[in-house]
Amino acid sequence: WHETRIPTIATSVPRAAFTWVTRKLRDEVGLPLVTTNRINMPETAERVLAAGDADMISMARPFLADPDWVAKAKAGRADEINTCIACNQACLDHVFENKKATCLVNPRAARETELTIKPALALKRIAVVGAGPAGLAAATTAAKRGHEVTLFEGDDRIGGQFNVAKRIPGKEEFVETLRYFNRLIELHGVELRLATRADADQLQDFDEIIIATGVVPRIPGIQGQDHPMVLGYLDVLRGRRTVGKRVAVIGAGGIGFDVAEFLLHENVALEPDPDQVDVAQFFDEWGVDTSLKTRGGVAGIEPKPRLPARKIFMTQRSKGKPGAGLGKTTGWIHRTTLKNHGVEMLSGVVYDRIDDHGLHLTIDAKKRHIEVDNVVLCTGQVCENALYQSLRENGRPVHIIGGAKLAAELDAKRAIEEGTRLAARL
Repeated sequence: WHETRIPTIATSVPRAAFTWVTRKLRDEVGLPLVTTNRINMPETAERVLAAGDADMISMARPFLADPDWVAKAKAGRADEINTCIACNQACLDHVFENKKATCLVNPRAARETELTIKPALALKRIAVVGAGPAGLAAATTAAKRGHEVTLFEGDDRIGGQFNVAKRIPGKEEFVETLRYFNRLIELHGVELRLATRADADQLQDFDEIIIATGVVPRIPGIQGQDHPMVLGYLDVLRGRRTVGKRVAVIGAGGIGFDVAEFLLHENVALEPDPDQVDVAQFFDEWGVDTSLKTRGGVAGIEPKPRLPARKIFMTQRSKGKPGAGLGKTTGWIHRTTLKNHGVEMLSGVVYDRIDDHGLHLTIDAKKRHIEVDNVVLCTGQVCENALYQSLRENGRPVHIIGGAKLAAELDAKRAIEEGTRLAARL
């Protein structure tokens, strides 16, 4: 799979997208056949079998995400499955870097004897502030151990940055992670206080306080960044602002790539459904011949990317390859997708100013003006840790995890692991 020009197992691949291959083979052979790739939930597997696409289902990564997958499916508890989101970040990316394969959504994978979740010997009242990935992992793990946990969240729903990540076309699987954590909150009796921005007074009576308040966007300091055409990435991804047809995305890290992907589409669903991704469109965009009349199903088949919703320019200050920090096994997919849809990527940029005429740059000592309707800032994040600093100065028993602790590229893998490990030892 890692030598093909077609994504086959990454999260952008629709669920069960390749079971048609096995179905074709069933007409040719008299042996039971097993199908695989991007089958991560029981209902998807049952649908494949009912359609006659295969005799059996093979899975791998879903069992890293949840070793109790089969038992939960058998007992009719699919809503309790910690679903594999096919991100590859902690499993395959680790393998290709000679690291231990584990799992973003389940940091205990391959660490079962090291990272143990045991009943607490001394039960405590624990407050967790922030219901993003780090806070959710901490709150549900602590509650599972028997602690009395209250989870404060300023938004009207849990999820933090996952609520914007799920809206990126190709990342719909984050919906499942949010469903899983919602179920854990119910199962383990976490007291959830939504639309509540906790302050020091509300945290007076807790034995331990965990701050998981995440990040806020970093402002880059470009002349004209307050111009009305300039938008923050959160406003764009949350649908708060209308975006024009010519857009400059400042920043070519993970957030910049996600925003560019989002802007290539029109009318992205607020609540996406991983089971509703258009499989036929996916094959058209990557040039796959599902009739298998061509060699390998790809020979001579040109990709047919849909017409992009916008003309996008992506810029970065560094001179390196845009998206160099993306996942080892998935970065090529993101770069190819943007390239196929006409995104122009510019490196080694000096930002001169933003004004009524658009974005003014200098590249290799040459001036360039890009006429755009909007400029979207994807220039990193800074920690949201003011509450932590205040509590610490007052001698409160406070801990900090996730983006509030380190505001590097948004890293759910690190956030969930930190939350789990902290709660496991409190």
